[in-house]
This record gives sequence, C-alpha cells and structure tokens, in this order.
Amino acid sequence: MPAVKRVPMRMCAICRQQYPKRSLIRLTKTADGLVSLDDTGKKPGRGLYVCRSEECLSLALKGRRLEKAAGAAIGSEVLAELSERAKHEP
Repeated sequence: MPAVKRVPMRMCAICRQQYPKRSLIRLTKTADGLVSLDDTGKKPGRGLYVCRSEECLSLALKGRRLEKAAGAAIGSEVLAELSERAKHEP
C-alpha cells in the first residue's frame, strides 16, 4: 500500500488562514533585512506567505501588515510586483 504524501501547510500573514504551501506567494527576508519575492520557494532567509485572494493582497498593499510581519521595510518594486499579481490572479 503506497504511503499518503503529506501536504505542507503554511499560514497567510494577512488573513491568518492555513493553506497548502504551493498555493501561496512567498516572500523572503534575508539576513541583511532585504525582502524579495521568492518564486522558487527555495531562497534562503525567513519566509513569509500571502494567499492569492484579492482581499488579502489588497490588504497587504494598503496597510503596513506585511512590513510588520516581515519585521523590515518592503521595497516599492516588491509591492509593485505584488499588485501586478493581484490584478492577474483569478
């Protein structure tokens, strides 16, 4: 009998709900305090996840919730990329 593979779950930093890791957008904070998008899911650094719902992405862009969760300032280019993803997500 084949073993059932466990799906890793992560929490959205905005809505605080659990989702499968692959369905979330990952941001990483490096040791020098830079926050960047991580499309591969393998960049070194502290991971921060945001779900792909329009509500969460708009809340993440509107307030400073992401910066508070990351513990660092997030650059305008990263926020611009997140807003582009918010427009193109189903």
